[in-house]
Amino acid sequence: MNTNSHSESYKAAGVDVTAGYRAVELMKEHVRRTRTPLVLDSIGGFGGLMALDLGETPNPVLVSGTDGVGTKLKLAFLADKHDTVGIDCVAMCANDVLCVGAKPLFFLDYIACGKNVPERIAQIVSGVAEGCVQSACALVGGETAEMPGFYPEDEYDLAGFCVGVVNKDKILDKESVRPGDVILGLASSGVHSNGFSLVRKVFDIRRENLPALTAYDEKLGKSLLDALLTPTRIYVQSVLPLLTQVNVRSICHITGGGFYENIPRALPAGVSASIQKSSYAVPPIFRKIQAAGDIPERDMYNTFNMGLGLCVIVPREEAGKALTILEKQGELAWKVGEVISGGEGVELW
Repeated sequence: MNTNSHSESYKAAGVDVTAGYRAVELMKEHVRRTRTPLVLDSIGGFGGLMALDLGETPNPVLVSGTDGVGTKLKLAFLADKHDTVGIDCVAMCANDVLCVGAKPLFFLDYIACGKNVPERIAQIVSGVAEGCVQSACALVGGETAEMPGFYPEDEYDLAGFCVGVVNKDKILDKESVRPGDVILGLASSGVHSNGFSLVRKVFDIRRENLPALTAYDEKLGKSLLDALLTPTRIYVQSVLPLLTQVNVRSICHITGGGFYENIPRALPAGVSASIQKSSYAVPPIFRKIQAAGDIPERDMYNTFNMGLGLCVIVPREEAGKALTILEKQGELAWKVGEVISGGEGVELW
């Protein structure tokens, strides 16, 4: 740790550079968990270095994705629980990269805070590291910015980006999707990291209501706050093997905008998705949100993942094989619909 760099003037303005050094020391153990043989440097430099092994990827294309956690962070502040939102951050990026058919290589995070509390920063990074482990990618660097007067002392924002690689001839192309193809839905772990502005409004999530939010809910099997903080499921290590064994046409990550916004992004012009709502069981957390806010069903499917975090489109004759592979990889998956000619993006019935 750097013991020579300190500025009393800067500290008096609200920025403690020594706290930043302490945070880096505390997070190093978490970063080490994500290290892969291709990582060339250790954390603390001006840039993260990673070699490219092109043996299995003779015609490589780099794929990048970036995202944040959004207002789900407000729940982490309320619960004073900071070790899971990093998983959400990685998931939002790595799952997007996966939709192109790419394998995530590395991740970098950005944490902006009102006050650098090293132990809290280390907790956040522990979640980021766990997300990287689940994505089989390396955490090669990041940035922590202490911004007094911009953020409250006990709040922060978290974002990041992921870079993956795919062979050019293996890039998933939605133009290959055909009428009659089957849509498989992979179970989500809950609300994931979208729609929390609505969630916060529906449940009036604020400190005064903490006792009700932390009370055990029999239908959820945990408190409402714990259910909502469940981190986003990462599908990378389950779906990558599928890509080598099945002719996957297209993949979509169900994020903000729900079914109506995301599924059409995985479809070419001239076709639409016909989704059977009764083909799987919608988790109780979504019914609780809907009932508490008196939210129309269409709005639910246009905001939340409704229990499906990822949809994979495959030829009809390979659907059974695909489901078997996904189940062997530990995924709960269903045949939830099919691709049809015409229509307007998504039809739910």
